[in-house]
Amino acid sequence: MKKNPIDTIFAALTAVSSFAIIFLIVGILIVLVSESSLAIHKFGILNFITETDWDPVKEIFGAASTLYGTMVTTALSMLIAIPIAIGIAVFITEIAPNFLKGPIGIAIELLAAIPSIIYGMWGLFTLAPLMTDYIEPALQQTFGKLPFFSVLLAGTPMGIDLLTASVILSIMIIPFTASISRDAFNLTPEVVKESAYALGATQWEVVKNIVIPYSKLGVFGGVVLSMGRAIGETMAVAFVLGNNHQITSSLLDAAATITVSLANEFSEADTDIYLSSLFYLALVLFVLSFITLFIAKYFLIRAERKYSR
Repeated sequence: MKKNPIDTIFAALTAVSSFAIIFLIVGILIVLVSESSLAIHKFGILNFITETDWDPVKEIFGAASTLYGTMVTTALSMLIAIPIAIGIAVFITEIAPNFLKGPIGIAIELLAAIPSIIYGMWGLFTLAPLMTDYIEPALQQTFGKLPFFSVLLAGTPMGIDLLTASVILSIMIIPFTASISRDAFNLTPEVVKESAYALGATQWEVVKNIVIPYSKLGVFGGVVLSMGRAIGETMAVAFVLGNNHQITSSLLDAAATITVSLANEFSEADTDIYLSSLFYLALVLFVLSFITLFIAKYFLIRAERKYSR
């Protein structure tokens, strides 16, 4: 059977588009490795990842403090955002009257469209003073007296710290998880929910036992997308984090992330080893993103196989 020329052209175009993504990723990796080769040879892999000092004057560079800041802000922002986002999605799909579903859904999607620098400016001039004057002192007076939280909330509230950066990040990633979770919840067959109500299930039981289990893969996809946004966010965090290269146990201290360090220090890199170390940081972030995606994909595949059975 002779193949249609249009189908051949279409197949070729889709193949080129698919392989272009692979070539692009490989090209980025090659550039990062090439530009960071000087730092790789000088510091190695293990020493660079575990070294906490970042001193351009002495030409001592380590990624431990920025890795710590990246992981803490990402984890804390996800901890704040995921319950709120799922709650928003449940309200829109299961509880809100029809005349509210549209406006709330549009408002959530508009949050995702706001540029990150706007979030950063709002965080610096509005949220940081609120955190300094009200929220962080209140947290210290309540939770700060407990054994574990006394360490996390130690220090003087300044508003430019890990906690404020995590709150900003959580606000930024809520729309992604909420929108995808809402779409996933809407895919739950109405007949299944109606059958549960007919058997006497409450609205909470329907959401907990029917809606969320049925759409958990979609929710997980939204969480992974939000995590990627949180790991790679730069400008919003740069305004309220402080870029302090240290590992601190308190959430009220300034810190640094990989993206903030790259944004703040590239213009200041006046030596080859300094510039190469910044490229090395970018390479670490690149690899970290792939590891995170790999782990998420692994659990997603396991969940799909379990669900298919």
